[in-house]
Amino acid sequence: MANTENGHLPRILVAGCGKLGGSIASALLDNAKVFGLRRDASKVPKGVTGISADLTRPETLVGALPAGLDVVIYCLTPSSYDEDGYRNAYVTGLANLLDAIGNHPLKRLIFVSSTSVYAQDDDGWVDETSETAPARFSGQQIIAGEQIALESIHPATIVRFSGIYGPSRQRFLEEVLEGRMNPQSPAPFSNRIHEVDAARVVVHLVDRALAGKTLEPVYIASDCEPVRLDEVVDWVREQVACKPPQTDARKGGRAGSKRCSNRRLLESGFTFRYPDFRAGYREMIDSLS
Repeated sequence: MANTENGHLPRILVAGCGKLGGSIASALLDNAKVFGLRRDASKVPKGVTGISADLTRPETLVGALPAGLDVVIYCLTPSSYDEDGYRNAYVTGLANLLDAIGNHPLKRLIFVSSTSVYAQDDDGWVDETSETAPARFSGQQIIAGEQIALESIHPATIVRFSGIYGPSRQRFLEEVLEGRMNPQSPAPFSNRIHEVDAARVVVHLVDRALAGKTLEPVYIASDCEPVRLDEVVDWVREQVACKPPQTDARKGGRAGSKRCSNRRLLESGFTFRYPDFRAGYREMIDSLS
């Protein structure tokens, strides 16, 4: 990671320093001065400078932000999963943060988004140029936040993550093990990214930004193998003993059926540590024994 022009370490703010944001912040520590903003700053990772603030309450931001920021990573999750919760997280919070930053130009604003902005349900491929017309309020509010970021005075990059999984996000694996997941064949296509790679994607883009390299306005962050959900479940059952499917087992997700292309991310020079679901779930299953 390059130093800034004055030779000082880059100054990076992770707004929303929770599970993913905390991992990103920790990964940046070796080469940057990292600030983590959340309601309870005592929960930021060790080494990260905590900032206690509530982005839905602009008064808590007054005087709270460090001067001279180079990069801001906006990584909020809703505090409630209704429309107000999504609006507060992706729209109101971002607008309030940008107001508090003022006219100081950032080298890059990175907005953590989701592939839920794609409503496609035809098994086809989507990329960064595909239509975004989400039918659900969650995707609509995320799109609204993306627009605020892209229309701000700062150079901005949107990162649309598919489903994040890993050792701290084991719900799907647990459902298969317990017989609570039993999709019918052929199930919809699913897309995912390991939590380690999710953090690494953002660090990779930050590195490029600080080195003065070109960044696209949008990247899809998903691993290299979209796969039908029943194929993932069948593979897990072949690797480890699972309980028989329950009569009320879930049939699958709610994310339509699409295949997310990561070509643009790969062309930027990123390499996956977990390029497909087998690599990630194999490690998780091995850790169970």
